[in-house]
Amino acid sequence: MAKIQFQFEDNSIPAKTVEGSFVDQSILEITEDYDVHLNHNCGGVCACSTCHIYVESGEDFLEEISDKEEDFIDRAINPRLESRLACQCVILDEYAEVTVTIPDQKRIIGHEH
Repeated sequence: MAKIQFQFEDNSIPAKTVEGSFVDQSILEITEDYDVHLNHNCGGVCACSTCHIYVESGEDFLEEISDKEEDFIDRAINPRLESRLACQCVILDEYAEVTVTIPDQKRIIGHEH
């Protein structure tokens, strides 16, 4: 069983850990299924940067970053070395343990979950 821990820059949102069988699901899909607050606009097709997250640990359990994803991360608010797009972070291992931080969503206009 995989475990994904969500932390938030917005301190008013409590951290949340979810566990399940997540192989071949993206972090974005998991946020939808488990009611984790993450804005997104393009429907998960790597055409914007609204689902920008920071992967704090467990990057080896995720699909590698693509050139297209890197291009969109450059457009995100406050990108860092550990920046990824949640729609492109597909879980590869049934025992994955991943910790992500979701940036403050107040400055992002998009579909809110």
